[in-house]
Amino acid sequence: MADKKIFTDSGIEIKPVYTQEDLGTNPGTAPGDYPFTRGIQPDMYRGKLWTMRQYAGFSTAEESNQRYHYLLSQGVSGLSVAFDLPTQIGYDSDHELAEGEVGKVGVAIDSIEDMRILFRGIKLEDISSSMTINATAFILLALYVAVAKEQGADLKKLSGTIQNDILKEYAARGTYIYPPAPSMRIITDIFQWCETELPKWNTISISGYHIREAGSNAVQELAFTLANGKAYVQAAIEKGLDINVFGKRLSFFFNAHNNVFEEVAKFRAARTLWAKIMKDMGATDPKAMMLRFHTQTGGSTLTAQQPLNNIARVTMQTMAAVLGGTQSLHTNGYDEALNLPTEEAARLALRTQQLVAYESGIADTVDPLAGSYFVESLTAAMEQEAMALMNTIDGMGGSIAAIEKGFIQDQIAQSAYAYQRAVESGSKIIVGVNKFQTTDTKSTPAFKIDDSIRQVQVEKLRQLRRQRDPGKIDAILQELNDHASSGENIMPVVIEAVENKCTLGEIADTLREVFGEYKG
Repeated sequence: MADKKIFTDSGIEIKPVYTQEDLGTNPGTAPGDYPFTRGIQPDMYRGKLWTMRQYAGFSTAEESNQRYHYLLSQGVSGLSVAFDLPTQIGYDSDHELAEGEVGKVGVAIDSIEDMRILFRGIKLEDISSSMTINATAFILLALYVAVAKEQGADLKKLSGTIQNDILKEYAARGTYIYPPAPSMRIITDIFQWCETELPKWNTISISGYHIREAGSNAVQELAFTLANGKAYVQAAIEKGLDINVFGKRLSFFFNAHNNVFEEVAKFRAARTLWAKIMKDMGATDPKAMMLRFHTQTGGSTLTAQQPLNNIARVTMQTMAAVLGGTQSLHTNGYDEALNLPTEEAARLALRTQQLVAYESGIADTVDPLAGSYFVESLTAAMEQEAMALMNTIDGMGGSIAAIEKGFIQDQIAQSAYAYQRAVESGSKIIVGVNKFQTTDTKSTPAFKIDDSIRQVQVEKLRQLRRQRDPGKIDAILQELNDHASSGENIMPVVIEAVENKCTLGEIADTLREVFGEYKG
């Protein structure tokens, strides 16, 4: 009987055994050397562990602030902020479209008052903050800067990341506001402003995470993410920015799924490909060619059935991210297929990272899977498959054109459909879902958000509007309109606007008047 054929989730065939011949012409470069396949630092985690983040944000700024203080007390080394849907798409909590969504999937931020409370008692100069925000990233960054200034922080020392990746929103997630061209203009305004004012800030986190969550496989996640990265680099170059400067402030955000070896190979191939892409686009500084990335364990892999199984899934994914050389990591709570993570689940997720860091031995040496016949062969295969897909996108005119033609969306949809068919047929086994089921009806403690939060936010907004000068607000918003219309950098006036108590919705609406809305 012939050997059964086995494939990775991306369709790459796995041979029964690998030998030295499978290494091919692997150059075996050292960690810290171009093209950084083995890592961007010579000593990696021996010098500094990855940043342990826990993605958190829910309800009001007051409640999220309490969770942040708890997480900091438990050993997180960086905060990661989740925002609710109205905040993500530029609506204040009192907007009619915000009803039923305020504080649900993240924290509600309407104004500088909320941002002050969110980071109350947390010195922004001393902590790295990551904000998962895209269409309104420029407003949230302005709010963060305004609060930092109130704290007396040196803006040159502020470190953190805004996701700010709008292209994947058109392709995979949907929280966009403006059409592609003005959205790209806002992003390059941020690049330009941060270059002088916030030099340590990562101005974009080019995200494959949501592409994978939407149903892509690992090769597609890699190819579509790097193709989007090329589009941002090209837009910045066309604005006259120096690739060797802004290139150092680009970061990436990847998913970690259950196939440990495929995920490790994906991360190693990502570094290799990006280094070559940046070199081809004109970068000469090695630091501008380095792919630095954050990882989050796979939300879509978590199951509502037998939720405690998710602890093992998150552990495998954590190991894959660390073996692959991530710079920062968020681990999901085991209960997130059911609700927002409880405090217990969030603590256990953090402990998973700490156990891998301090007890597993994985962090003791750099790129410990290097030289594995299988891993090196799979890394080369991932690189080749992703490069072929990126060449197809380049042939269409790049990421924006591929998105406008629906190519990337169709590829993700086809992959998601194929995966679901495999699960339904049983050829893809999901433990506790299509095999090894139980009839146990024991419930997991739930964490729910009260709908009354919207009224709390509405009352805050009423009070804010009573306290401010309407004439000054109108003048500042008109100035923002003028800057957006003329092509001037909008960041200075957006910071002025939030400092003078303009709301997130008012700023977003002002730009809606200038740029219009993208209808998809």
